[in-house]
Amino acid sequence: MAGTFTTRTVTLATGATETMHDLTNACSAFLREVAHGRNGLLNVFTPHATSGLAVIETGAGSDDDLLAALRDILPADGRWQDRHGGPGRGGGHVLPALVPPHATLPVVDGELRLGPSQSVVLVNSDRDSSERAVRLSFLS
Repeated sequence: MAGTFTTRTVTLATGATETMHDLTNACSAFLREVAHGRNGLLNVFTPHATSGLAVIETGAGSDDDLLAALRDILPADGRWQDRHGGPGRGGGHVLPALVPPHATLPVVDGELRLGPSQSVVLVNSDRDSSERAVRLSFLS
């Protein structure tokens, strides 16, 4: 039997602050529609220069800790050569090197198989764009 590939783009309202958005429910809903009990891989990708994807525990403080660590590593000051978006914004363009813009996750029997405390999140450092796209692709 030949494999199948299905893809869809989800748009998120991210507001005007550095944020994390939990995508786990959107990923699970997508798989319920397209996986039909099959095994495969879910690829999650965001096509933005100032966003990334992480698999992390949420709700226990780790999400805030990740944002704080990224602010420490990539401070919004004038040290960056990349001036796209204005002074102090260059660090956001380095974010995808630390938090990659993609994640590939296992799908077993049509369901996303994460650990008990894991969630898939969009990490967004852009304060100027109020919307982000995330592409979900299932390959079986």
